[in-house]
Amino acid sequence: MSELNVVAISNAKLPDDPFVARHLIDGAWKDSAEGETFERVSPSHGTVVTRAAKGNGADVDAAISAARKAYDAGAWRATTGKDRATLLLKVADLIDRERDRIALLETLESGKPISQARAEIEGAADIWRFAASLARTIHGESHNTLGNDFLGVVLKEPVGVVSIITPWNFPFLIVSQKLPFALAAGCTAVIKPSEMTPATTVILGELLIEAGCPAGVVNIVLGYGDPVGIAMTTDKRVDMVTFTGSTAVGKGIVKAASETLKKVSLELGGKNPQVLFPDADLDSAIDAIVFGVYFNAGECCNSGSRIIVHEDIAEEVVSRTVALSRDVPFGDPLDPSTKVGAIITPDHQKKIDTYVQQAANHGADIRLGGAALDVPGLKGQFYQPTVISNVTGEMPIARDEVFGPVLSVLTFKTLDEAIALVNDADYGLSAGVWSENVHTCLEFARRAQAGTVWTNTWMDGFAELPFGGLKESGQGRELGKYGLDEFLEAKTVTMRIGKTRSPWVA
Repeated sequence: MSELNVVAISNAKLPDDPFVARHLIDGAWKDSAEGETFERVSPSHGTVVTRAAKGNGADVDAAISAARKAYDAGAWRATTGKDRATLLLKVADLIDRERDRIALLETLESGKPISQARAEIEGAADIWRFAASLARTIHGESHNTLGNDFLGVVLKEPVGVVSIITPWNFPFLIVSQKLPFALAAGCTAVIKPSEMTPATTVILGELLIEAGCPAGVVNIVLGYGDPVGIAMTTDKRVDMVTFTGSTAVGKGIVKAASETLKKVSLELGGKNPQVLFPDADLDSAIDAIVFGVYFNAGECCNSGSRIIVHEDIAEEVVSRTVALSRDVPFGDPLDPSTKVGAIITPDHQKKIDTYVQQAANHGADIRLGGAALDVPGLKGQFYQPTVISNVTGEMPIARDEVFGPVLSVLTFKTLDEAIALVNDADYGLSAGVWSENVHTCLEFARRAQAGTVWTNTWMDGFAELPFGGLKESGQGRELGKYGLDEFLEAKTVTMRIGKTRSPWVA
């Protein structure tokens, strides 16, 4: 393993005791109704990080009741945009204050590198500030062209009570892509973080209370999809569900929510391609390829897990990608120099390896990696940087979301062939193109079936730009003004002016 850049265990001090996480219900911290708890063991260090209340139906019922009561009472939704913005800005400042504490727990629970976690928390605070700016811009429409007898007004109103279900790979960042927009719109919320990463959402609850969030407006229930998530998606008192996670679970949520015809917003999986043409800036492109596939250990819906390379440059791209991959620091997430940390669970590590071995058995070539990674001094699970060439479009590794540090390489001859490979997927989250020809980039952007297209870059994001997918990558959008619109409903008010209505019955 000397050929890889492995960061052994650092001297960073682990917390003396597990973080104690409880439910937040109607403004108070509570144990589970039945007193049950569960523990989260660090995927990198093998120690208990968090001891959390294990929610059940009674806990969800209490949380939804609190959110429903707070919404129906009307005080929160009647607050001015200025007052909502003020609260969100206070939360953003508190996130900045607690950045190191949040990042440490997120690193230990998820296995991601500490430097990356700090950057994500900083980005989350920026999203709260952006959502605050939107809180003051909500407006409807007026229509004075309906004739002298009418004035039409379109009001924008909050959806109501929102169930927010977030994943383990970016727990603090993703709740920050949902909750501040819901609050800016005037909604109330019940949140369920992943059972693998509950701590940082609980810390966010602490900060909301400190900032002055009214009781019942934000509630947090910890636990598992069954029963907590199921109850949050089926309860008729909930008006909307927003979920980030796997496509399979997203489909289940759509079915469950259909019984009460809730609004559903989903950000799901991706099998995101980067297409390289012969005139690409290969120095920049190869660095972006390595970043795209190894960032967050590949456990990222936007992971650039497949590249589609023109056959004239394919071997050069693969060779240089393998060489650069060897330099990426894999290992102890608590070391600031680490760029790739641990895999979330042993079962997920087995799933990643199964895809790799299956591809090799079907004729693909493992050019680098393809096995577990031993990190001296650590008990957790890690996987080697892996590059697989000679991949064909029908192989599962080319079509399925592997969710690990594994790159699949396919080749093409023409633009039409490249577009066909890009769009021959069930997913449509993001795609990228590398070419110095602006016409090639624009044609690709128009024809690629993806919610986001990057040209000569990868995974740059901004709070101002919407994010979401096509096909089985989801429905709805987060971030930007579109992220606020998800939590608003339009109400038409038609007003007759004067006593001008003709009787229907003469």
